[in-house]
Amino acid sequence: MALVKIGIVVPYSWSFWGAVVEHSELQAEALRRKGHDVRVVMGNDPPGQFTRTLHPRHGRDGPPPPEVIPIGRSVIVPANGTLPNIILSPRSYFRVRDALERERFDVVHLHEPMTPTPCIATLATYTGPMVGTFHASGDLGWMRIAKHVWGFLADRLDRRIAVSDMARVSAQRWLPGEYEIVPNGVLIPPAADPGAREHRIVFAGRHEQRKGLHVLLEAWPEIRRRTGADLRLIGADPLRVRLLMSRLGVSEEKDGITVLGFISQERLTEELLAAKALVAPSLGGESFGMVLTRAMACATPVVASDITGYRDVMTPETAVAFPAGDHDALAAAVEQLLADEPRRAAMGSAARERAQRNWAWDAIADRLVSIYEAAAA
Repeated sequence: MALVKIGIVVPYSWSFWGAVVEHSELQAEALRRKGHDVRVVMGNDPPGQFTRTLHPRHGRDGPPPPEVIPIGRSVIVPANGTLPNIILSPRSYFRVRDALERERFDVVHLHEPMTPTPCIATLATYTGPMVGTFHASGDLGWMRIAKHVWGFLADRLDRRIAVSDMARVSAQRWLPGEYEIVPNGVLIPPAADPGAREHRIVFAGRHEQRKGLHVLLEAWPEIRRRTGADLRLIGADPLRVRLLMSRLGVSEEKDGITVLGFISQERLTEELLAAKALVAPSLGGESFGMVLTRAMACATPVVASDITGYRDVMTPETAVAFPAGDHDALAAAVEQLLADEPRRAAMGSAARERAQRNWAWDAIADRLVSIYEAAAA
């Protein structure tokens, strides 16, 4: 494909980390490495009292990078068991329209195309080739309204992508059609040694019921007693985590827990490269285990719930599964992994190899370029 200008439209806020936000940023970087000119159209919540009032979560400080085109503030809207920061301001419609007219993209790629307002504004006003990626899985009950009000706009997509078979099935329930499965890519550090790790494990995710942090904290005192390992909690709001720990009778100091909160992508890589394992105790609602692949790329084996969204990612050579919500089984799984260091290191090596083979962004960018070519045709 000749070098083109690509617009990536995301209905969430750059200021607050999430799987789709991370996906879009890494996608843009991978396409730029191919020589394309890429801009990301998304929300932004500048630091300040107003943002702190609207959002209990701690976000990224400072302005977004120059390649991000901000189109308005976000609000929290419960959806699919999570609390995404969605752009709903009526003014964002006109900002999106103006950005599309000004930038004159050759192709536009929308993430979660049925989510207002940036994606709906794009579908309604943009006249060039459009590709949409569907990430979510589950019932997607909000689509009952969306389908009847603006669902017809989905017909303007030239190509549809789903990040997993679960996401495809969920989208097809409401929007029948052809979907190509292109998995989430993952940031792969240039080097990762599965051995010589700190005696600690990592949890990375928001403090939401479906992420299962409470399951891990219920199991943690027993894991700590059996293994002596430390625990690092990443991504979840520190205040809410400490309130949960207080309710469960878990102590940071006594139980070897460090609450890090939101950290940069670079710092997350460092944490994963230093840990012996990542624990993902999610209860469901996951269409693709991005946090799992993130750890695997760092040669860090995974202990994760045996849920549908994770099964396409985990293998017996790279991960240890346990029944979702079973904190006794979780404790046993972590103890089993940490008790056999040669096996743990071998699983880390296999995990990194699997990530490089299946989820390297450069290969996924090539697939996306092919899809853009088909859409433009």
